[in-house]
Amino acid sequence: MKRENYLSWNSYFMAVAIVSAMRSKDPNTQVGACIVNEENKILGIGYNGFPIGCSDDEFPWEREGGFLDTKYPYVVHAEVNALVNSFDKKGLKNSSLYVTLFPCHECAKIIIQSGIKKIYYLNDCYAGTDSHCASSKMLNSAGVVCERFVSEEDSVLVKFK
Repeated sequence: MKRENYLSWNSYFMAVAIVSAMRSKDPNTQVGACIVNEENKILGIGYNGFPIGCSDDEFPWEREGGFLDTKYPYVVHAEVNALVNSFDKKGLKNSSLYVTLFPCHECAKIIIQSGIKKIYYLNDCYAGTDSHCASSKMLNSAGVVCERFVSEEDSVLVKFK
């Protein structure tokens, strides 16, 4: 008999996004993303961090202060990294995005342009902000379905030994 307590596809892909977020060096917000096609094949993964070649020891991680003294003008979001890291940029049409944080307005524009049609998000801690409202408005207008991820599992344990 086959094993019955295996992960669902949705839990599997969200777990990949969560593990990807663990690569982020951001001391406050770790975000991960996983793009999946209609055949349940992973097309790309990413996490939030500085662009390649920009030292995470030289750029700021602060959340407050003058704009150029914060992380905001420098950090590449997980969704963008997943798209840039995608294995098949032409095959993103009708794909799904699993992301640990609801996409901001800037990421929403890129998600729409890429052809992604469904977003599963884990957290929505910025609901009600201008960025969230703009993001929701664009995603809805473009026909991108957004669904809060609810797991059938309480947790996923990764053991190396």
